[in-house]
Amino acid sequence: MPLVATDHGQDLTDTLVEQVRGASQARTPLRIVGGDSKRFYGRPVAGTRLDVAGHRGVERYDPAELVLTARCGTPLAEVEALLAQHGQRLPFEPPAFGATATIGGTIAAGIAGPARVVRGPVRDYVLGARLLAGDGRVLRFGGEVMKNVAGFDVARLLAGSLGILGVLLEVSLKVLPLPAGTLTLRQSLPAPAALDLLAALARRGVPLSGSFWSDGELLVRLEGAAAGFDELAGMVGGTPLPADEATDLWRALREQTHPWFARAARPLWRIAVPQTAAALAPLYDEPVALEWNGRQAWVAGVGRGIIDRLTQAGGAHATLFRRDDADTDAAGGEVFAPLPPALLELHRAVKRVFDPASILNPGRMYAGL
Repeated sequence: MPLVATDHGQDLTDTLVEQVRGASQARTPLRIVGGDSKRFYGRPVAGTRLDVAGHRGVERYDPAELVLTARCGTPLAEVEALLAQHGQRLPFEPPAFGATATIGGTIAAGIAGPARVVRGPVRDYVLGARLLAGDGRVLRFGGEVMKNVAGFDVARLLAGSLGILGVLLEVSLKVLPLPAGTLTLRQSLPAPAALDLLAALARRGVPLSGSFWSDGELLVRLEGAAAGFDELAGMVGGTPLPADEATDLWRALREQTHPWFARAARPLWRIAVPQTAAALAPLYDEPVALEWNGRQAWVAGVGRGIIDRLTQAGGAHATLFRRDDADTDAAGGEVFAPLPPALLELHRAVKRVFDPASILNPGRMYAGL
């Protein structure tokens, strides 16, 4: 199938290079802004606004090769609509958190949705990138094909880097076909029983593409051939949801407009759990919701002291995902789990390579980074 291309929009590379070079020479901090839909995520950044929303357009899209390349300011909604026209999707099911979300911000934030449990993180689908470094260099990493990478895979490093290494000018992504069918089942279960069921289903190879537990209710999404759903439903248990209701439900979970998130008190913590029910046991007495078969927990309205106790007991790590403006000290000034000194210095060394003057989103991830 021939390459499919959409309107290229505006190429503002030269303008952005000039702005970044000037800021680097003057050592003026810059806050990179696309749609600004994820401004809440990470530490606050003080700096002159560097607007990249106008740098937009899908450069290349080949449905036959399952590869799409787009500029950073391209709206996420436009990318998803284009893919849907060809029966395809972004595999990591990213949340937008607002109509203004861009593909660049999506990759820089590195946040995956419910499908992360089966399809992996954002970085697994980044094939290549074009980056504007903090000293004005325009660098290209990777390409547009899946292959073994010799050396350090910098393109994937940019996923989740929150703009501290550079302005993501362009990104190439692996996409996947839409599923042949989906089925969502709902049932009442306490958390330990829900986690045991999910673990058993995973061991049996049941095609789970999403799970969510809250308030004694487990939601499970299956993907695959509809002909096999009756047998799978018998294994999972629960009541099937109508297709439209299920679509709305998983969108609400992805975008955190689901009732549990809507009423969740601030601060809202995201806890990555490396094990299963044993590590999660201390969470059951807190306002908690569970995703990714229990590998991700959301805990609402508790302070840093409780979070530290929970994570230290279970070997997990926590991120202060959302907070009220009055809660800027809820994490002791930090948002992400503390790094060992040697690892933090490695992060700083990498930043110095790409952003020698430390002007791009300074402090967004950690103080001094």
